Amino acid sequence: MDSQRFEEAILRAGARQRSGIGTLGEKTLHAVLKYYFEPYAPSHEVRLGGFIADIVGENGVIEIQTGSFERLRKKLGALLEVAPVTVVYPISAIKWVRWIDPLTGESTGRRKSPKRYGPCELLPELYKIKPLLKSPNLTLHILLLEIEETRLPDSRSAGRRRGFKRGDRIPLSLIGEAVIHTPQDYGLFLPEGLPDPFTSRDYQKASRLPLPRAQTALNVLHEMGAVMRTGRRGSAWLYRQMEEKAPLPGEL
Repeated sequence: MDSQRFEEAILRAGARQRSGIGTLGEKTLHAVLKYYFEPYAPSHEVRLGGFIADIVGENGVIEIQTGSFERLRKKLGALLEVAPVTVVYPISAIKWVRWIDPLTGESTGRRKSPKRYGPCELLPELYKIKPLLKSPNLTLHILLLEIEETRLPDSRSAGRRRGFKRGDRIPLSLIGEAVIHTPQDYGLFLPEGLPDPFTSRDYQKASRLPLPRAQTALNVLHEMGAVMRTGRRGSAWLYRQMEEKAPLPGEL
């Protein structure tokens, strides 16, 4: 983790000068992470394997994925055939929400979200690229960030709780990061305090994922050999962790 380089990337991307409303161009979070992983701008947005890669350098390709992995699957499959690929996934471990007036661009309030997000948020996304996870060319890089998310009121949700459209996500600081490269590294996604054996509901409580996402996460962990199924309790699978794990840097 290099906090100074991250601060420099924020400055290079002009994150603190952006309005937060969002444009048709590149979003702030994506821009900052590109400069964090590769300060040399000519290495950004390079054509390779029929696609435009975020970063291409002497150590291979870096793809920054700030949204659903569904859109990454075809591109990642092609890139893995020609080069080592590191997929970077940022997680809002601490999130501030700022409401923006869409007409004036002025802020109308800022609050800290009570939700806390951890590394396990990545696992349901990995299900979408599960056939590619065992490629020796693939590395995953998790960043835990403090982020300010800007929101604009959405009048189409009238009659329900306050609706919004997300404008932009502006990174404020780097809290921690971890690299996943081998199947053994997936043990990092097993939170402390799990009983032995444990069910998907136990994993839900420990990971703070909603139950359907927790079940998907365990599907990935089982595929990668981090957990084994030992039987059933009623209709629920029983899981056991395969081996001791090291603590995840920056884990909250």
